[in-house]
Amino acid sequence: MKPALLGLTVIAALYVAHRLALWAEARGFLYYSWRRGSSGALGNAFLEVQAIVEPSRRHVLEQRVEARREAPDSADPPDAGA
Repeated sequence: MKPALLGLTVIAALYVAHRLALWAEARGFLYYSWRRGSSGALGNAFLEVQAIVEPSRRHVLEQRVEARREAPDSADPPDAGA
């Protein structure tokens, strides 16, 4: 009887943690299941470290930064000719 009660308690705790994580995601506190996080700052930091170790990989970081600068603003309306 104790193992069954322990199992139900663990399942209930996991469900409560899941619902709490969904609630936190809906309010923008964390990325959980619906939205994907970006590789932004952490990815660029690792690329900087890799650029130190492998200077030939520096162009990857430069391309990523350049693409971010050239990315169109999402609030702009689309071009009429496109």
